[in-house]
Amino acid sequence: MPTADELKHRIEAALPGSVAEVEGADGVHFEAVVTSPDFAGRSRLQQHKMVMEVFRGELGGSIHALALKTKTP
Repeated sequence: MPTADELKHRIEAALPGSVAEVEGADGVHFEAVVTSPDFAGRSRLQQHKMVMEVFRGELGGSIHALALKTKTP
């Protein structure tokens, strides 16, 4: 079962220069706020897809849900 800290590190590794704040109370439901310069000029949908791609194949499984908020610095 992934931890909030593991998700944070994976997001930050996949999106260099990003800062992720991840919380998860039960190990399968997580909330993340991700700030990345790569989000500049992209729609909210594109930003969310960039983050969700990090967890391809895991969402709905070991990661049941990920509530996401994206921001540019």
